[in-house]
Amino acid sequence: MILQNLHTHTVCGDGKNTAEEMAQGAIRSGCAALGFSEHSPFPPVGAHDGWSMLPEHVDSYRAEILRLREQYQGQLDIFLGLEQDIDSLPPGLAYDYLIGSVHNLHIASGKWLPVDESADTFQRYAHEYFGGDCLSMAEAYYRLEAEVAKRTGCQIVGHFDLITKFNEGGRLFSEDAPRYRNAALEALYALLEHDVIFEINTGAISRNYRTAPYPAPFLLKAIREKGGRVCITSDSHSAETITCAFPMAAELALACGFRETWILTRRGFQAVGLEDFLKEAGAH
Repeated sequence: MILQNLHTHTVCGDGKNTAEEMAQGAIRSGCAALGFSEHSPFPPVGAHDGWSMLPEHVDSYRAEILRLREQYQGQLDIFLGLEQDIDSLPPGLAYDYLIGSVHNLHIASGKWLPVDESADTFQRYAHEYFGGDCLSMAEAYYRLEAEVAKRTGCQIVGHFDLITKFNEGGRLFSEDAPRYRNAALEALYALLEHDVIFEINTGAISRNYRTAPYPAPFLLKAIREKGGRVCITSDSHSAETITCAFPMAAELALACGFRETWILTRRGFQAVGLEDFLKEAGAH
């Protein structure tokens, strides 16, 4: 068995279920392994924003995942991870892996602008801080994204083109525009220098924001052409979405030229055949 998800959130952050409920959901979904990746405390000042862990909850989060690792030994391999935001303080403690992500733009006035809150707030921020130019906001996002591996030390890049969360059909800006594609590809090439794994993320599908995974096909093809690696994750926030749209993600990867996906094992990250992954995902 090779089916797994490494991008998982619980009630310790903005998820709907406890860690144990998520583990049980992974078993029901036919997973061999589950990685927990709660949001790192954000912003650095420690103010609670509703989606990240409070600093005082980090120790209990770690203890619970390690407890579950022992409890489910032989049933489910459990890994202790963290979704490390580019603007969070360094984690300070050891984790099995880190997912590096950009969720906000920090502008000169000191304000944090979430890029994935809603289409309306995206448009409002573009109007207030980028002269109404949504592409300028996207360019600012990718300038940060280019630094996510260097600043977080991550092994996995989370939802690389999160800036498109509400943009299906070009609602906010054209993803065919040269400015957009140049910014995205420049960030992608910078990250590839760090030999990170790019996740194919289905989380926005499970929450009815999108009908296709991140990243877009042109980005996946660029990753493949440069010899980059991918893994398939669900960015799950509930026990019922652990393997949401995994067959779609695997088929997308195959269509973009990949033949392998990367999974985490007790011996580290290893490549497995996408066809095998697809077969297991389709069976559940």
